[in-house]
Amino acid sequence: MKICTITCQNADNYGTRLQCFALAYWLKKEGNEVEVIDYQPDYMREPNLWYIPSSVKELVKLFVRFPERLCSVKRHKIYSEFSKKYIPLTKIYNNINELRNDPPIADIYLAGSDQIWNPTFRNGTDPAFYLDFGPENVQRKSFSASFAVSSIENIQKKLWIKNNLKRFDKITVREQSALKILKEMGYDGELQDDPVFMLSAEEWNRALNLEESWKKLGIKNEKYVLIYDFFLSDEIKSVALEYGKQNNCKIFSVCHKSLSYADKNFVYADPVDFVNLIKHACCVISNSFHGTCFAMIYNVSYVIVNRPDGLNVRMQDLLERKCP
Repeated sequence: MKICTITCQNADNYGTRLQCFALAYWLKKEGNEVEVIDYQPDYMREPNLWYIPSSVKELVKLFVRFPERLCSVKRHKIYSEFSKKYIPLTKIYNNINELRNDPPIADIYLAGSDQIWNPTFRNGTDPAFYLDFGPENVQRKSFSASFAVSSIENIQKKLWIKNNLKRFDKITVREQSALKILKEMGYDGELQDDPVFMLSAEEWNRALNLEESWKKLGIKNEKYVLIYDFFLSDEIKSVALEYGKQNNCKIFSVCHKSLSYADKNFVYADPVDFVNLIKHACCVISNSFHGTCFAMIYNVSYVIVNRPDGLNVRMQDLLERKCP
């Protein structure tokens, strides 16, 4: 059976790329032919190093932020190389019209996983993630899709999402809160773990060749706590310093920026390095959903700190279901 999946696979985020890989890997293991739709709308495209400023203020801003933009471009290249190596991609689709005009051939279109329906992001109301393309006779399903919020307050967005879910033959979601949202819209759904849990630790080791890739990191017999922090949180810093002191271990960071209090910073780690760094840590301190997932997969201790943007429902649900 030919299955085409679609997710926010072009986002520069470890969890996004790894959940995309995991779903394709598992579906292939189950005997299916699989492709991931390489959907790259403007809001998920490669960061531009240069652009034409519209004012002197914009020009100053461009130069001030140039080192940060350079870092983003370099990181995007690293993520893209991972996808090219590990994820079976279709040709690039830049917008919903390109998908509608020349849809990939499949028996099933599968939406998910990750925050594809998050209404606070642009992808949450993008018809592509509601499978609004392709022949009508193709089955349409979701796999562990996430709204990432406990409720949808915007009435217009809620109605739009409700109308676009009509084309689905089956809906599975990642959180209990998502089941509640679906019920309010008149839909039945099922709970489904994030795709990263479809692979055991041993399968992850083999699939990403972790033993070989560990050598390139140059970490030898070092006891460390790993920080994965989206928001450069003072709370995480405080917890990490205290943990390191009490447990006599170093502090390693795999964040998008170097942390001054870390003994080692892996700013340009690829997704394979990310999994390895979690696997070998004595503890993971994070505000990341997938950082926590991989700590669970490898049975590594973890400390979770709330996100300041309020998107904590995914973590709360994960803990309630995995650690009752």
